[in-house]
Amino acid sequence: MSHTNDPTVIKRLLTDKGRWAVVGLSANRARTAHGIAGYVRDLGHEIVPVHPKAETVYDQQGYPDLASVPGDVDVVDVFVNSELAGGVVDDAIARGAKAVWLQQGVIDEAAAQRATDAGLDVVMDTCPAIEAPRLGLV
Repeated sequence: MSHTNDPTVIKRLLTDKGRWAVVGLSANRARTAHGIAGYVRDLGHEIVPVHPKAETVYDQQGYPDLASVPGDVDVVDVFVNSELAGGVVDDAIARGAKAVWLQQGVIDEAAAQRATDAGLDVVMDTCPAIEAPRLGLV
């Protein structure tokens, strides 16, 4: 079974202000994660960098993994290779996140199904910077 993105879910995740843990976000401005995290922040969301280096990005304290992030997490934004995405999704489920967003090119159907089965909203293989303009949000 393949995952289908629900435009209603995408719109809600992008418009309801939330706390996004961005897995793979480092201080490296050349990385796509850096620019997209800034875009999501500019939409009004709080950004929490999650990267093994635990760097501060956009004046936000970084954490080495999802388990180390204090407080609630609304969306886990996944900027890792597809081979690693399943573990990140499992961590998101374990910590009680409300949604996972697997970025463009990040595809793991089994992980998407596990997240759906656990009650999380799932968006896969697309990007907020593509979806927000497409939905007329910016």
